[in-house]
Amino acid sequence: MIFEQFRVGGCLSYLIGCERSHAAALVDPEISLLERYVGEASAAGLRLEYLIDTHTHADHFSGTHTLSQRLSLPAVMYRSTEVSRVDLRVDEGEELLLGDLRLEVLHTPGHTSDSMCIVAGDRVFTGDTLLIQSTGRTDLPTGDPVAMHASLFDRILALDDRLQIFPAHDYQGRSSTTIGAERASNPRLQLRDVHAFVAQMQSVSLSMPVHLTEALRVNRTGGRSVAQMIDEATRAVPFMSMHELGRRLREGARDVTILDVRERDAYEAGHLPDALHLARGQLELRIDEIVPDPTTRLVVYCELGKISTLAVATLRTMGYLRAVALDGGLGAWREDHLPLVTTGAEGLRPISMDSR
Repeated sequence: MIFEQFRVGGCLSYLIGCERSHAAALVDPEISLLERYVGEASAAGLRLEYLIDTHTHADHFSGTHTLSQRLSLPAVMYRSTEVSRVDLRVDEGEELLLGDLRLEVLHTPGHTSDSMCIVAGDRVFTGDTLLIQSTGRTDLPTGDPVAMHASLFDRILALDDRLQIFPAHDYQGRSSTTIGAERASNPRLQLRDVHAFVAQMQSVSLSMPVHLTEALRVNRTGGRSVAQMIDEATRAVPFMSMHELGRRLREGARDVTILDVRERDAYEAGHLPDALHLARGQLELRIDEIVPDPTTRLVVYCELGKISTLAVATLRTMGYLRAVALDGGLGAWREDHLPLVTTGAEGLRPISMDSR
């Protein structure tokens, strides 16, 4: 078997392939590693055939849908999943063929109702069902401690003790374990009585994942995360440095129009000299009124540079092809002590000046 493990933070994903046919699959791909997966598969001479998610992830963004669209590959999940964009739904006891490799599906609900493990030769990919010296939590949407007990004790621990376990998460820098090692020393597997196990799981107190709602939305629908949208916009628009814009302001250049897309109160508290104001929420509806000439060279900014990047991407689709984003936003401008003005009842008033 050709095998490689990938780690980003505590998330683990896997590239597995057949040595003879070079057919391969990705298990639990993470969105930030897409280019690396493709590069590693190409370097190893592998031909990707399946993209497998062991369950609906709630704490990070799956790369399965994006890769599926980009590479025209089937997304694989357990048949009962609520994820809408699944090409191949598999069931208990079924197999996926990768040349000489057989990937056997075990339905192991508990962490989520659609959780499954994949047995491949001498190893099992356990998703978030069985972890190293722990188990997946059961307090997230569709989690069930009773189902988790059955999945662990009746399904996974029925496998050969020599099987290597490769989970979807580990935050201690560990890479694998075995069925036998977990049976002997995993604290959560020492309570075989279902009532005691359920009480144990219900007593676990963990904070909710930071991006829980967004991750479930993206992973269930195949939609885009905010980070993806910003990344796509960043690749699609040009930027102007604050030093370049500062130079133009000092020289009194009139070849650019500055547009502040923050809210009105933020604009009035301090904005760039001569900046027009149009909050991002009104951009599409009022840009023709504020900037009637689409050939205007627009420099757009917000506080951190993210909203303005999205705004410029939108403006360019609307025909403002000379719109650019201010790199770093007003926060970077302010940190560099470049000039700002405030707007009050008395009109415009300088609040800081740069003498360079």
